Amino acid sequence: MAVDYTVIVVYLAGMLAMGWWGMRRAKSKSEFLVAGRRLGPTLYSGTMAAIVLGGASTIGGVGLGYQYGLSGAWMVFTIGLGLLALSVFFSARIARLRVYTVSEMLDLRYGGRAGVVSGVVMWAYTLMLAVTSTIAYATIFDVLFDVDRTLAIVIGGSIVVAYSTLGGMWSITLTDMVQFVVKTIGVLLLLLPIAVVKAGGFGEMKAALPTAYFDPLGIGGETIFTYVLIYTFGMLIGQDIWQRVFTARSDRTARYGGTVAGTYCLVYALAGAVIGTAAKVLYPTLGSADDAFATIVKDELPVGVRGLVLAAALAAVMSTSSGALIACATVANNDIWARLRGAVTGRAGGTGGAAPAGEAHDEVKGNRAFILVMGVAVIVTAIALNDVVEALTVAYNLLVGGLLVPILGGLLWRRGTAAGALASVAVGGLAVVGLMAAYGILANEPVYYGLLASLAAYAVVSLATPPTDPAVLAAWRERLAGRAAAAPVPEPAPARQ
Repeated sequence: MAVDYTVIVVYLAGMLAMGWWGMRRAKSKSEFLVAGRRLGPTLYSGTMAAIVLGGASTIGGVGLGYQYGLSGAWMVFTIGLGLLALSVFFSARIARLRVYTVSEMLDLRYGGRAGVVSGVVMWAYTLMLAVTSTIAYATIFDVLFDVDRTLAIVIGGSIVVAYSTLGGMWSITLTDMVQFVVKTIGVLLLLLPIAVVKAGGFGEMKAALPTAYFDPLGIGGETIFTYVLIYTFGMLIGQDIWQRVFTARSDRTARYGGTVAGTYCLVYALAGAVIGTAAKVLYPTLGSADDAFATIVKDELPVGVRGLVLAAALAAVMSTSSGALIACATVANNDIWARLRGAVTGRAGGTGGAAPAGEAHDEVKGNRAFILVMGVAVIVTAIALNDVVEALTVAYNLLVGGLLVPILGGLLWRRGTAAGALASVAVGGLAVVGLMAAYGILANEPVYYGLLASLAAYAVVSLATPPTDPAVLAAWRERLAGRAAAAPVPEPAPARQ
């Protein structure tokens, strides 16, 4: 195991070095939060794939394959479908808005009255997403070093907080690109073929397992539909995803790079399900399906390769964790703190434009402080919680039930109003919370009925209230077309890749 440990330690040290390098690049708010809006297709597609394919997609995807066979790919597959839909239909318009948060987009579309409530909901979602990713360190570090759960969370979380705080989005972009390469090599090029060969090939796998393991719909139609609602639609509106779209150099980069990343997710989904199916042949009586990944890695891979694949699992968790952390801090600073401070001082916050030159350094320091504070909060919360699945379900139920309708409605329906958006967020969010209390957190009904309640509230209240000010809509259309901004934002020179 000494070689494996060396691989892991070198990898973790490299992550910190990337954070230090990124600190030298992040000299303005734009550089710190959205990498100067100048990522080209290679960096953009790699980092986008890295953030959406986290520990749940890797360890959880293999676990679903172990439990259901090839149909276990559906969870990650719907993530890929959501990323493809975002890239093809919405990414260009989102990138042209040149904002920093989803709530700023809602303010632009509805006239500055919908962002506060949506900011609180989005903050809760990104916080829980970061927490669930951080909890996953306990599993991986237990496999690697046999350390206590709390210590594992502190070690893994501290590394992510360190490089994210140092360099912001530049550090996260660089580390995510490394993580993307490590995941591709570790999972797709090494673990996948080795697992299939160890299981005796596809012929032996089919002979050893029930036919349901090879039924594309074996996991159940209702489960697939729920995955579409939560993950496909969740990809369309999450702050962690939008913040990556904001890093694109151009409309074409956002569309093309996101399409490549979405296609990669579809391949990754199938790979995880096949690895899990092979693990079922090799270890038919595991106590938990989620143990399948760690078990096949420990028992079937040679020294060195095992370390690289475990680094791939660690990379998956770190990429999602860092992306959720900077999203959480950005929302907390721009959508909550800046608005509260503005209400007291009379100064507006969260406009999405560039800061005056004299304030740029202070804005970087402020955002860096928020990442540090949110990072500590995430680590403490992760230590206190145990159930990853329930925490993640709460996060996505709130996101989809509370924010999907007003966000997509703002992009697609001209008649939607600020009052309708606020009603949609409030009714959908409260309905989801109430239904989770009634049916259980893991039930399907909360997101189904919560989404319907949100849609009904949005439509009814929008039609019952005066239309949005034509001047607001005109400014919105100009912003969507890329012809106007709330404040001038200099266009940086293209970055080398």
